[in-house]
Amino acid sequence: MKDVLFIKTSSLGDVIHHMPALTEARAHLPEVRFSWVVEEAFAPLVALHPAVDEVIPVAARRWRRSLFRPSTWRQMAAFRRSLKERTFDEIVDAQGLLKSALIARYAQGRRRGYDRKSIKEPAASWLYDIKHPIEWKQHAIARNRTLTADALGYASKGAPDFGLDRASLAASAAKPYGVLLHATAQAGKEWPEENWRMLAAVLGNGDVDLVVPHGSEIERERAFRIAQASPHARVPVRQPLDQVARLIAGASFVVGVDTGLLHLAAALGVPLVAIFLGSEPGLTGPMGPGAIEVLGAKGAPPSVVEVRDTVKRLMQIG
Repeated sequence: MKDVLFIKTSSLGDVIHHMPALTEARAHLPEVRFSWVVEEAFAPLVALHPAVDEVIPVAARRWRRSLFRPSTWRQMAAFRRSLKERTFDEIVDAQGLLKSALIARYAQGRRRGYDRKSIKEPAASWLYDIKHPIEWKQHAIARNRTLTADALGYASKGAPDFGLDRASLAASAAKPYGVLLHATAQAGKEWPEENWRMLAAVLGNGDVDLVVPHGSEIERERAFRIAQASPHARVPVRQPLDQVARLIAGASFVVGVDTGLLHLAAALGVPLVAIFLGSEPGLTGPMGPGAIEVLGAKGAPPSVVEVRDTVKRLMQIG
């Protein structure tokens, strides 16, 4: 075995949850060359992982927004041609969707993935040469690690290692700061904006600065409203994910809802308060080497006082 292609395109949390599988695969197979197909926005982050030899960006999200443009069809065709020219010893679709299974079909090599009882879209399993039964009722990180280990011929064991070195990535800062991750793509996972404003007011009191990042324009406007609650809060300009990783790595703490950047903070080992409102932390919750506190549950959001007190306790521990 010399060349292995992984397909895990999105979302950000899913991409981060696949990183421990790469770390473990590299430990067992130091001579193998690992390539990874991932959405173009997440490519700078994947490139930080030391086990990844080649990042292959795909622009599926951007292409969906411009399907009627001739340039989009030309780009899609060029991507397919570039993969069809490649041959891999093993192709592992860790995404388990039709779109990722189709990408696996473009490349030459033995294709592996979840069997029909272990996968979100059972039809995707028809496109694999070898299908692996993987237990559903376990964390996404464990599913990724087990699939990868089964596909590449070793046993998965031990604590997950995301392969990201917080110390080497951390941005330097004159003053300690915390990061407030208020943005999420699903409305059901949002903590009320007023709560974020109150939290910014009680945390940004002079002892620590606050950073309130954003993605979309709507998130940017909300970030500025949250930052207005404290003279010690700021909204950074939007940056590529590798730069965001450096920002988060340098933080003294992170508070966030269930979103991809929350999982990035956990992977980096930053002390973390996770606010859960509309998802199940047992299956997709944050995991990592640092202190992690999960507050709230479906239909039962935590109070501002709970979050504030938990942050202060984590800072004392750190």
